Amino acid sequence: MEVVLASSSVDGGIGCWDLRTGAEHLRYKSCSSPTHCLVSVGGRFLASSQLRDPTASSGSVFFWSWNKPQVEVKSFPAEPLKSLSANHPGDYIAGGGGLSGHIYFWEVDTGRLLKKWHAHYRPVTCLVFSEDDSLLITGSEDGCVRVWSLFMIFDDLKSQEASNLYMHSFSQHSLPVTDVVIGNGGANAIIVSASEDRTCKVWSLSTGTLLRNIVFHTVIDSIAMDPAEHVFYAGGRDGNIFIAALTAESVATSKYGKHIIGAFSNHSNTVTCLAYGTSGDFLISGSEDGMVRVWNLRTRNIVRMFKHAKGPVNNILVARQEIDSSNHMSLQAPSRKHGSSLPPPLEKYPTEEAPDTTLVSLGVGGRCEDVKYVSYDVLCNNLKELQHQNSAAASEMEMERLKHDSQRSMQMVNQWKKMYENLHEFCVKELLDGVKQHP
Repeated sequence: MEVVLASSSVDGGIGCWDLRTGAEHLRYKSCSSPTHCLVSVGGRFLASSQLRDPTASSGSVFFWSWNKPQVEVKSFPAEPLKSLSANHPGDYIAGGGGLSGHIYFWEVDTGRLLKKWHAHYRPVTCLVFSEDDSLLITGSEDGCVRVWSLFMIFDDLKSQEASNLYMHSFSQHSLPVTDVVIGNGGANAIIVSASEDRTCKVWSLSTGTLLRNIVFHTVIDSIAMDPAEHVFYAGGRDGNIFIAALTAESVATSKYGKHIIGAFSNHSNTVTCLAYGTSGDFLISGSEDGMVRVWNLRTRNIVRMFKHAKGPVNNILVARQEIDSSNHMSLQAPSRKHGSSLPPPLEKYPTEEAPDTTLVSLGVGGRCEDVKYVSYDVLCNNLKELQHQNSAAASEMEMERLKHDSQRSMQMVNQWKKMYENLHEFCVKELLDGVKQHP
């Protein structure tokens, strides 16, 4: 079963409806979320940052299981979070600081705060993981869109040597960034960002360049990319949903502007959020008018309408769930470690006695790689201390470090050797095929 979930900035809970039948399921209680702050964590449970008191210096994040309307786990981060995201397996949660511009990165099963780093000069308004979960893309009120390699973030040595932690910093927006989406392809994907400056910009991750700048007559608050990556949909503050071309050229005489190939509307107020259905050609939109609409993109007609209980809709989430024999929603993929139980609260600060060695699983190209790192500062400090004591252990540690560097170098040499052999084999095959075709 495919369900649509919607939340609001006022305490109206989280509405949940069957996308196909329109039937309402559980209404999850006690939720007043900022925009970009409602996520399904690996299909196991729901998580949302909370917007209780705008003057509060600390934040809160709530967890709900699929089968219970009450909040089951409450966390209290060091500051309010204005954006929240989880990687695809649900192993990690990332949050964007609503005051400092920091990024917080937690391990879900333990609640440990693994990393915190300064990402932007102003609050982080949106963040999203890449398809392979190796990159984190963030947008901010400072107008910047930044791309972070998690391999770099979790490699203390490279982080200290690098002049910047980010891979790319796109600063062409002149006003706060309102939304960011990323396509398929990992490090070769394209990014689309929206801003209060009334533009959407298309970026290339592989080259770090601006591919296309699209100017609208209204502010765009939400975007959703067509899975085929031919177009993207942009929700405007005038209630329109615009269709913009990602790759194809569009004449400048278009009714809506260059690269904007159409629009449709039924909302009476700002379109605050957009989401693509996981099956079928459906686009789901939420608005400040409190309505959720499901659009058939072939006909651009409304096929479903849902009314949120209270206040404007500012988050939409589409998820696949299963129905058990008692007609209750059940988890699509229960946690291997916790079954249907929820994980512990997220840490407010890093645990002091946390080990200096941490195992982090990052997805790359459809697989997960375990990145084991030891704090470089800790290693160097221990080595200096032992050398000061004229300890023989210092020599042993130095030897171990040199062995480790040698092993890494040999691995790289072997990888290049293998690549050369594959390239040589390919070239020989191409030459032989050419001789056969042209004797």
